[in-house]
Amino acid sequence: MSDQSITIRPTTLAASFPAIPPARPVAARTKLLLEGPILATLLRLAAPNVLNLLAFVAVVTFDGFFLGRIGTNALAGASLAFPWIMLILQTTNSGMGAGVSSAVARALGAGKRERADELAFHAFLLALALAGIFSTVMLLAAPFIFGWMGGRDKMLMDALSYANVAFSGVVCITVLNLLGNAVRGTGNMSLHAGVLIGCVIAHIALAPILIFGYGPFPALGPAGAGWGLVIPFGVGSLIMILYLRSSRSIIHLKFRGLVPRWALFADILKVGVPGLINTSITNLSVVVLTGIAGQFGAETAIGYAMGARLEYIMQPIAFGFGTAIVAMVGTNWGAQQYGRARQIAWTGAATIALLCGTLGLIVALQPSIWLGLFSDDAEVARLGAMYLRIVGPVYVCFGLGLGLFFVSQGYGRGFTAMIANAVRLLVSAGAGLASVYWLGLGVTGLFAATAAGFCIYAALTALAVVRISPPATPTAR
Repeated sequence: MSDQSITIRPTTLAASFPAIPPARPVAARTKLLLEGPILATLLRLAAPNVLNLLAFVAVVTFDGFFLGRIGTNALAGASLAFPWIMLILQTTNSGMGAGVSSAVARALGAGKRERADELAFHAFLLALALAGIFSTVMLLAAPFIFGWMGGRDKMLMDALSYANVAFSGVVCITVLNLLGNAVRGTGNMSLHAGVLIGCVIAHIALAPILIFGYGPFPALGPAGAGWGLVIPFGVGSLIMILYLRSSRSIIHLKFRGLVPRWALFADILKVGVPGLINTSITNLSVVVLTGIAGQFGAETAIGYAMGARLEYIMQPIAFGFGTAIVAMVGTNWGAQQYGRARQIAWTGAATIALLCGTLGLIVALQPSIWLGLFSDDAEVARLGAMYLRIVGPVYVCFGLGLGLFFVSQGYGRGFTAMIANAVRLLVSAGAGLASVYWLGLGVTGLFAATAAGFCIYAALTALAVVRISPPATPTAR
């Protein structure tokens, strides 16, 4: 019997085999990441994230303003607790959060929508676990940590009043940020940024009512600032959960029929853990170098710190673009569009390097533009200007290193780039100490060592990214 003589009737075929569910179509956002113009898409996705980071600046500013109205002890006490709150905000928003975003983006790029759904569920479990660990450790250790940091008497009481509320409700922050990064992995940057901005606005409106009391609300003092943070973020977490369980979301958060799987946790953690450590290293480097500068006196430490504070402006710029890079690179890498993924990687990293480098050149040429915001002391201004003139021109390398770290996260890697940042810290600190104590180069040598560390950071992260190869394709037998 020839092939041409075989006829299969549609009704017979449908009856003989079970219906195959239609594939879920590629979402418009995913299609944009896979096919949209690279630079325009990058700028479009980065814009909401930059606004998001400005919102965190508002939290720092207004909390200090409100608590300062109570008194010095309240402001100083909350200042002991606030760095730890910022730590959980940063590590879940950019460190571990980037691991969630990268995993979801790679799954969607590969067309594995069900895996992306499961990753959202695992991100939720991870948020609960991180909150449980952080809350338990900080609630138990806060009295000792704050005492070591200088908290005494009324200042310590105010610190614990704020911290006990904020640390107890940290689950609101972890759930909002990790689920928000799951949404970011789909290419939707606006939702998480919008919810965070809404939380900050609500915090600014609610905190003074709870701190000072108004109408039926009693004055809670520093604890009111804690409640003013927890309540809006709790509402934001519910919004994120409801969105991920709605038909509007590309991925869906399901609770029934799913069990925890180590492979999915590992997919998040292999990027998230290096990201978390990398964030800590970046902050630690400023602490260590400030300590070395402090050996020359308070003016030198302050001069360095005022100059280095500019790096805290560059990090949010890098993060704003970096989250977009993670989503775009991860989606294209998962879709096996390796050439386009590399184009996005270098375009994004070059954009961050250009922005940081331009900012660095401006302050190197006119240090007073930046330093004049903080101090009128002539010696502090002189030392800060020296730092900016030496280090400012190589901020382009700092920006490139930051950008390429996000690229490595998009590829599903991150460990090697994290090591590069650790090497930067060791080089800057080690060469700085050698310049000061062995070579007799003084402050100039310390600042030059810092600049050398940024150059090495850029070179090592570039090498790490270049050496990342596409996963091997299984050969057919």
